[in-house]
Amino acid sequence: MRSKSARFITMSAVIAALYVVLTVVFAPISFNVAQVRIAEMLTILPMFTPAAIPGLFIGCILGNLLGGAIVLDIVFGSIATLIGAVGGYLLRGNRWLVPVPAVIANGIIVPFVLRYGYGLDMPIAVMMLYVTAGEIVGCYILGQVLASVLKRYPQLFRKSE
Repeated sequence: MRSKSARFITMSAVIAALYVVLTVVFAPISFNVAQVRIAEMLTILPMFTPAAIPGLFIGCILGNLLGGAIVLDIVFGSIATLIGAVGGYLLRGNRWLVPVPAVIANGIIVPFVLRYGYGLDMPIAVMMLYVTAGEIVGCYILGQVLASVLKRYPQLFRKSE
């Protein structure tokens, strides 16, 4: 039992660290209304392991914090990622549906953070389109490429003995 817990925590920590690094390294395109957060490709990971759920959530919190986001963004942006991760896990049987919750949650929540947290003066509907488009690039295009690569290495996500 102990090795399963250690493996879960380690996998979550690695996923969180990857999310943070990708968010911070690509910070110029990870924030604002026209964003393509490269780290969002990791939202495909709940298809492979439930450890991705806390990993993505914690990674988003830390990535937003280190990327200079405001408290409202740290809280609600991370909740959007958590909703996406849980929803993706629930849809893990179909790789094409796994990214849908992340795209929808971020597409709905993030524009309100941009408006009321950062004071962006654009129509909410327009911001929803921008954020959703960026999420489609990150979650679907990059996420599906990542899923294709990871499917070749099932031993990475095997259950502990």
